[in-house]
Amino acid sequence: MTKCLTVEVGPTDVQGETRIRRSVLSAKRLMSTPSDEIKTLYDVLNYSVKVRPNLNAIGYRKVVKIVEEEKEVTKIVGGEEVKEKKTWKFFKMSGYHWLTYKDAKQVVDSIGCGLRKFGLQPKDRITVFGATSANWLLLAHGAFTQSITIVTAYDTLGEDGLLHSMNEAEITVAYTNADLLNTIKNVAGKCPTLKKIVYDGDAKASDVIALKEAHPHLELITLEELKQLGVDNPVEPTPPAAKDYCCIMYTSGSTGNPKGVLLTHGNLVAAIGGVNKMLTKYIHEGDVLLAYLPLAHVLEFLVENVCLFWGVTLGYGTVRTLTDASVRECQGDIKELRPTLMTGVPAVWETIRKGILAQVNQGSPLVQKVFHAALNAKAWCQDRKLNALTGIFDAVVFNKVKQQTGGRLRFALSGGAPISQETQRFLTAALVPILQGYGMTESCGMCAILTPDVFNYGRVGSPVPCTEVKLVDVPDAGYFSTDKPNARGEVWIRGPSITAGYFKNPEETSATLTADRWLKTGDIAEWHPDGTISIIDRKKNLVKLSHGEYIALEKLESVYKSTAYCNNICVYADSMQSKPVAIVVASEPRILELAKSKGIQTKDFAALCQDKVIVKAVLDACLATAKRAGLKPAELLQGVYLEHEEWTAQSGLLTAAQKLKRKEINQAYVSQIKALYA
Repeated sequence: MTKCLTVEVGPTDVQGETRIRRSVLSAKRLMSTPSDEIKTLYDVLNYSVKVRPNLNAIGYRKVVKIVEEEKEVTKIVGGEEVKEKKTWKFFKMSGYHWLTYKDAKQVVDSIGCGLRKFGLQPKDRITVFGATSANWLLLAHGAFTQSITIVTAYDTLGEDGLLHSMNEAEITVAYTNADLLNTIKNVAGKCPTLKKIVYDGDAKASDVIALKEAHPHLELITLEELKQLGVDNPVEPTPPAAKDYCCIMYTSGSTGNPKGVLLTHGNLVAAIGGVNKMLTKYIHEGDVLLAYLPLAHVLEFLVENVCLFWGVTLGYGTVRTLTDASVRECQGDIKELRPTLMTGVPAVWETIRKGILAQVNQGSPLVQKVFHAALNAKAWCQDRKLNALTGIFDAVVFNKVKQQTGGRLRFALSGGAPISQETQRFLTAALVPILQGYGMTESCGMCAILTPDVFNYGRVGSPVPCTEVKLVDVPDAGYFSTDKPNARGEVWIRGPSITAGYFKNPEETSATLTADRWLKTGDIAEWHPDGTISIIDRKKNLVKLSHGEYIALEKLESVYKSTAYCNNICVYADSMQSKPVAIVVASEPRILELAKSKGIQTKDFAALCQDKVIVKAVLDACLATAKRAGLKPAELLQGVYLEHEEWTAQSGLLTAAQKLKRKEINQAYVSQIKALYA
């Protein structure tokens, strides 16, 4: 009999929904803290300072020099090949510099004192607008020492989103990076409350001068100057209470202005308590996490603070320096750090998978055959829990792959969006088990986690011990709590990690949270007999096709995106049609390889994306992916349009979190979509 990871609680006679389920680890009481002495994130750092003062807490690298390389590139101009020289910049990085917990505490305290001297008071707010780095986290914890709330904004949010968040929060002080000073300059004149800027890094003199000339009333200091200000003007900490706001996290919505999610210290600490209860037994002494995802995203923010509690060392990297290919005269961040733990979003895992396959495909036919045979055999063993046999395949084939991440990686967690089963299965066999987590900013990223001992494809795990979950009927889409063999419905979450609502936005708050504090996620899930759940649809992205069958656009995108030729994809479905179509952002290297294999001579990528032979080959590859994933006939693509230019947040087609802006994409490609259905 299958062991169940959840227990049912609450009323037994319920209509239109399942009974409430909790983790067996928190059957009687939901977790609200990992330890009785910890009530806030301020307490989290102080706890580790007391328990492990001399352990390395935070590591970072410095740029030693910038290496410029001149390369000849071929462009197609007027149908003719033109060669031109371009200069590429690469970084030579230092090794990792380390701060112990005691060191980190000193830096954090100096930042807190500096913020007070700089004019901020307890309960004030500071915008944190910058890339993920050690200083981002230290600045945040410095604010917490003085009960100052951070207002987070992605470094890719764009001027309009940044300005909205700053004006709504009535920001007087903002922290940013040197290379974002120009963005601050462009919005400062429209933010009347902004008075002071703290920036990190080496700024161009011209950028500093331009900012001061455009806004002479702004006071501008470096982070190092802020720290010294704190050293010279010490004040006692003003610790926050659990009910105080830790952060207002602006989510990059796919429509309208970003919403500020209110998260208290108590919310974050409850989430840490839930994760700790569930995962602490898998954490080893000496574990190291590679920190590189946006800290303005709740997943990374929570994970890094959990690591501070556990004593897991944080080593910071950047997308530009992660791999050996992006640096010179040194190793990339992954090889240099040799992490044991890693988090990522599906786009990261897709890139890694496609990179491994590209290397394999450069080998001889025999090498390719051996790799895929070993991959299938190891996956077969893993499916049947025959772990004793998997080491053979690692020794013969996969240890070389594992060395690309330093050779010590034990687990990786995927979150932010669904990962395709094909990619999850591939990387779990070739590299490391890819676990899944599920949650929202509004739940501190927590609802469910798939733990190693119940690993299964297509599942996001069982409820985290700080939450309780129920599924509510969605009659219009045909999902009911009475469905057989598994109950299905919209996921509703409740618990101490759930937000109090949206900042200055009572309408959205009341639409998302019920009177008895249930968070309506908009995601459709099903319960499995073992107490794990699968996310099977997204309520607002369900489309009813002409024959009455519903399809889930996000689910299909997660499947089709694993196709080798796809860098990104947006699936579109017309309710008057019987099948969906897709706009595919094509992968230039893969398309050029495909053209060569088809005997097509041109290297003009834009032209290749319009070539009927290439388009058909990409569609066929997508349909093969769909077949392997077991998609239904109604979910198979009728056609694809290949786009040669990448979608970006700057182009307005992606959010700052790199999610699709579906409405804008559909509008941008309206003629192409009509042609696909013609």
